[in-house]
Amino acid sequence: MEVILANPRGFCAGVDRAIEIVEKALERFGAPIYVRHEIVHNRFVVEGLRAKGAVFVEELAEVPPGATVVFSAHGVSKAVQREAEVRGLNVFDATCPLVTKVHVELARRRAEDREVVMIGHRGHPEVEGTMGQSEGGMHLVENVSDVARLEVRNPANVAYVTQTTLSVDDAAAIVDALRRRFPGIIGPRKDDICYATQNRQDAVKLMAPQTDVVIVVGSPNSSNSNRLREVAANMGVPAYMVDNASDLDPAWLAGKRRVGVTAGASAPEVLVREVIERLREFGATSVRTLDGVQERVNFPLPRGLHAPA
Repeated sequence: MEVILANPRGFCAGVDRAIEIVEKALERFGAPIYVRHEIVHNRFVVEGLRAKGAVFVEELAEVPPGATVVFSAHGVSKAVQREAEVRGLNVFDATCPLVTKVHVELARRRAEDREVVMIGHRGHPEVEGTMGQSEGGMHLVENVSDVARLEVRNPANVAYVTQTTLSVDDAAAIVDALRRRFPGIIGPRKDDICYATQNRQDAVKLMAPQTDVVIVVGSPNSSNSNRLREVAANMGVPAYMVDNASDLDPAWLAGKRRVGVTAGASAPEVLVREVIERLREFGATSVRTLDGVQERVNFPLPRGLHAPA
């Protein structure tokens, strides 16, 4: 049995930055450092930071006045930002710069008095944070069917933005439906779906036809990891998601000669290596990494975390 590795896979620049922000805050200010929501959607990462002194909360009411808090990579609403300011919290914002770009685009369109349609998954923290950038004039669609039910004030004055971790193909289908319904709709100058999401989905599209089964390393609540599994499955290849090597089921591999492995943007490479070792125990004899895009993106840390106090 051969293991074929997708390339690129795993951590992106936004995830690297978010984790480093929490680690630097712990170094500089000491534990506890509070983090609103999981810093990224990966159980291994969250548990590792918790062991170092990070305290994960869902509401700022759980954070003592004056404490240091980190906003997760998914971004937060204006209301959360105001609450943090009122309570005198020392905030470090780990929102991915590519999510911030969506917020800026949304603000520009609302300033033009356009209603904005967000393409995304209801309940996802990135969607909640983005929808919360405006007190009105926002609509959420999750699929093409939702587009037909949209009711807007002025169909000639509409714009759209997207969640950064969507399926590229699914998002394109929804944008096409929006353009048919609202021919004058305005979108971002550059696609909102982040470079890492696009690259990892493209890598799976290249890998999947060469394999008999695909394993995606990622936590169940990771949107981009779920999309990778869907991309492979939509190409007719059996695909499964695992949080770690212990989730691997030997039955998935029965009779398979080539196993594809990739990882979501919030999954560390150490988990991929553990999956490969477990696959060796199940009979894998070789590992081959496919050629792929080289990612050289790097996002700077917020001011205040560059050097120790």
